[in-house]
Amino acid sequence: MGRKRKGRDISGWLVVDKPAGITSTAVVNKVRWAMDAKKAGHAGTLDPEATGVLAVALGEATKTVPYITDALKAYTFTVRLGQATNTDDAEGEVIAESDARPTDERIKQALASFLGEIMQVPPKFSAVKIDGQRAYKLARDGEDVEIAARPLWVEELVLVDRPDPDHVVLEMTCGKGGYVRSVARDLGQVLGCHGHVRELRRIWSGPFDAEDGITIEQIDEMAKTHALDDHLRPLEEGLADLPELKCTPEGATRLRNGNPGMVLASDVEYGDEAWASLDGRAVAVGVYKSGKLHPSRVFAA
Repeated sequence: MGRKRKGRDISGWLVVDKPAGITSTAVVNKVRWAMDAKKAGHAGTLDPEATGVLAVALGEATKTVPYITDALKAYTFTVRLGQATNTDDAEGEVIAESDARPTDERIKQALASFLGEIMQVPPKFSAVKIDGQRAYKLARDGEDVEIAARPLWVEELVLVDRPDPDHVVLEMTCGKGGYVRSVARDLGQVLGCHGHVRELRRIWSGPFDAEDGITIEQIDEMAKTHALDDHLRPLEEGLADLPELKCTPEGATRLRNGNPGMVLASDVEYGDEAWASLDGRAVAVGVYKSGKLHPSRVFAA
């Protein structure tokens, strides 16, 4: 029999404004320790040197992680023009240089080619798996890593500042699986001048904003106290992109037992994914069919 995990049965989202120099996993572990939580996870990895919103799910909220992972996210990032690195960011070794410096107008023209559904090759130093191994491990071992291109939806990509000829600040809104480092690398190639990410910040992810996030210092200060609980946000916020269907107490009981449950009339269509609530609390996520929600994920009462 497996060992029972210790900790509190606490559920919800803690939005952290991650600093540079710490991994996303380390942030999750700190939150789990500070809140004495049984279960925790995050919705979307940030590189160690990246900053910004890292949404940490606790308890039952971990069941809503896929919906935040799939949601749109926005980043601001600085591209260093004139240099390519082996990691596509400032942590790597410079592998190519150029004296070319495109104009603002040329950059804006190039950005248009990155909008909509594009194909993107993740960085060689990334967590993408190749034959069961992480790409970054193979790259560190000196292997010539080839990663297949994958689709990415880019909602918006705009130039917001040009502090000097060597740097350009961009803001991007994109879907799941986007690598900002790849955008900087590919933009440099399109412009014929090379490029890599100098600084990166995720400013929002789904319903969560970095400016509303708690800092690591605050987590340390309030660790092991109920003061930290005051910063916890309802797990239902992780379902913001899905339609909500209200159910009766009888329907909620059936849903919690894993059976289809009656939900009140709504404008959702047959086959749509939605979530059912009772008195504002999430009961289940599932597929709507003929007046009933067929559950795929059920939340504890």
